[in-house]
Amino acid sequence: MLNFELYNPTNLIFGKGQIEKLSTLVPKDAKILLAYGGGSIFKNGIHEQVLQNLKGFQIVEFGGIEPNPHFETLMKAVDVIKAEKIDFILAVGGGSVIDGVKFISAAVNFDGNPIDILQKRLLIKENAVPFGTVLTLPATGSEMNSGAVVTIQSTQEKLAFGGSALFPKFSICDPTVIASLPKRQLQNGVVDAYTHVMEQYLTYPHEGYLQDRIAEGILQTLIEVGPKVVENPTDYALASNFMWSCTMALNGLIQKGVPSDWATHMIGHELTALYGIDHARTLAIIGPSLYHVMFDTKKEKLAQYGRRIFNLSGTDDEVAKEAINHTVAFFHTMGMDTKLSQYTNDYDKTADFIVNRFDERGWKGLGEKQLITLEKVKSIVEMSY
Repeated sequence: MLNFELYNPTNLIFGKGQIEKLSTLVPKDAKILLAYGGGSIFKNGIHEQVLQNLKGFQIVEFGGIEPNPHFETLMKAVDVIKAEKIDFILAVGGGSVIDGVKFISAAVNFDGNPIDILQKRLLIKENAVPFGTVLTLPATGSEMNSGAVVTIQSTQEKLAFGGSALFPKFSICDPTVIASLPKRQLQNGVVDAYTHVMEQYLTYPHEGYLQDRIAEGILQTLIEVGPKVVENPTDYALASNFMWSCTMALNGLIQKGVPSDWATHMIGHELTALYGIDHARTLAIIGPSLYHVMFDTKKEKLAQYGRRIFNLSGTDDEVAKEAINHTVAFFHTMGMDTKLSQYTNDYDKTADFIVNRFDERGWKGLGEKQLITLEKVKSIVEMSY
């Protein structure tokens, strides 16, 4: 195994009715910015629950954080925090709201132009405004990690950042909140979490035996509960295992001591920035093509994946190829289209655009061994058409 450090200070409060603990988790006398997205928390009653459990606190509300939160919107929240002298942020929403709050947290006291946090991929290790979360949509794992992704609308860039100062102080995760979610969001959550695991698992054989087994356990659980939870979101057993799988997929545990990839995400982010395609759906578009193009370097791990997850048999080549087919079939079961042309007619120059953008950023080699060259990126995107 590779050397590693594991640090995760987030206090995760999981289960039914846990929002009642909110007032004990927020610092006493805190002035709170309550941040949320498009207003679904008003329809499902979570906004009312939050206010009830924060009686006595000064609260300033900031709504309208987009899916794939926009830098421009988040900077307005930064201005509100400075003007109102707010000292704690509460993110109530899914991964986009939580990611947006991580940027807000980092930007308030940042010495310089906050856009540099994104464009220069700066690590934020201090001076962040403390924040907590009430999770309403399982998918990203942002409730228990220190990373985030934000879109700069003016340049059509979707960029990742993070740092040890950006862990939530606490996260309340009540699986019953998924009951009111649209099927599309539940489908996205399952595929997002599944691909998070694949980015940390589907590399090459190594000595992280336990890490592999934990990763495989999450994948098997998502395959088992994913299609069912979309149809039966009020089933607590399904909802709780779905939510916990999403958290475990990206809370830092399964990536320790092992190589990881993340090229599917980096390419997928560009499709969201260009075409507004849901994040999870870009992963379903790019992932299978990446596995095909990088087949020679991923074949051994693909074969392990095929045997352990799908109980396939045959030679490594046969099992590895069939494992990709089974993955695509699972994505289809989860309601995903897996080709870019199913989302836009204006796709013919996408590969060239993404390659040029990566070249400008100096991203010459992606993946676990930096073998995904710009030429390979072009092939992956073109195969995804």
